[in-house]
Amino acid sequence: MKQETPISRFNKKSGLVWFLAVLLTIGLAVYQRLTGPTYPAKGEISFLGEKISFKLPRSAENLTDCPVVINLPPGLAGQVQGYLQFRRPKEDKPWNILSMKANGQQLTGFLPKQPPAGKFEYFVHLVKDSQEVSLTGEKPVVIRFKGKVSTPVLLAHILVMFLGMLFSMRAGLAALRPAEKTATYAKLAAVTIFLGGFVFGPIIQKIAFGYFWTGFPLGRDVTDTKTLVIMIGWLAALLSGRKTEPKRSWVLAASLLTLALYLIPHSVFGS
Repeated sequence: MKQETPISRFNKKSGLVWFLAVLLTIGLAVYQRLTGPTYPAKGEISFLGEKISFKLPRSAENLTDCPVVINLPPGLAGQVQGYLQFRRPKEDKPWNILSMKANGQQLTGFLPKQPPAGKFEYFVHLVKDSQEVSLTGEKPVVIRFKGKVSTPVLLAHILVMFLGMLFSMRAGLAALRPAEKTATYAKLAAVTIFLGGFVFGPIIQKIAFGYFWTGFPLGRDVTDTKTLVIMIGWLAALLSGRKTEPKRSWVLAASLLTLALYLIPHSVFGS
């Protein structure tokens, strides 16, 4: 029987560490996606004894008006009407009202397209005779319009940000293993986060919303500000070692900082 060597044991453990880093990264990416401002508002309500599931858009390209589609159960098709109630957020003006058109089991209304970064808050109401319901109750859905971003640029941004999260998690796990060096992972984390957050990110934001940077100190967008703080954390970790290995405590702190800030939803205080 072939005896397991220290090197093979190390490689096996290293593979498990990579697997854990990938799991953490995927978990963070999914969480960011689900809690982000572009993820549709989903829900289910009961109206006239029927359950209605809905998915309302919170992001739209400003090439055309944004369709809002409600699929009705067979028992309500042809009996229920709908309308959109919308206005710009915090606008002290009367609400705009637009009727939705019926087509089979679908009700469809269109929110007028807006300039990049333009927003509406809106409700979807269903009506039959004297009975009426708002799909989201008293809380409106907020939709933000954006310019069209080319697929290659968007994919490049997503890829390098994913790699930035991956190398950040891997560097933190390496810092917990005395036999493993951290410098390479820390450098890769810093480089990929810089490319994703300070090269591709501003390009995409300029195309989509008209601004290169909306975080500190120019604005209060949480996504940009988080990226800045994470970048500072990794630069500090790299500088902790100067020409030698970065200090493990600093690398671990930068990794935990990255993890903590990625748990804050995108643009939680607006943008």
